[in-house]
Amino acid sequence: MEHPLRAINRTRTTVVCEYLEDAGGLGGQSRGLLGRERLEPRHGMLFDNGRFTPFMWMHMFFMKFAIDIIFLGREGRVLKISHTLRPWRVSAIVFGARRALELEAGAAVASETQIGDIVEIEPRTA
Repeated sequence: MEHPLRAINRTRTTVVCEYLEDAGGLGGQSRGLLGRERLEPRHGMLFDNGRFTPFMWMHMFFMKFAIDIIFLGREGRVLKISHTLRPWRVSAIVFGARRALELEAGAAVASETQIGDIVEIEPRTA
């Protein structure tokens, strides 16, 4: 699977996710990480919110492993982090979220990402 994007924490100059997969349209977003046994280290998935939807939330129904979820607002500002969200749980509802990053559990702490930081999504080079 191709991973043409990565997520960089510009506030802390750390890599949040080296191999970021775009969830794609509505079909891809509804499927997300379902069916996977685990998420590879340094891998993740990017979800974009609908243009007119004022909030985002994510669910872990039918998932087999825990993940971190970072919710981003305008200009990539971190609004909320769900640390180690386990299977069969739901995240908080995050008003103003434009994007969400689903990452391996512990990735937010490893990249020192905190609420208020700026995270940019950029093309991967090589």
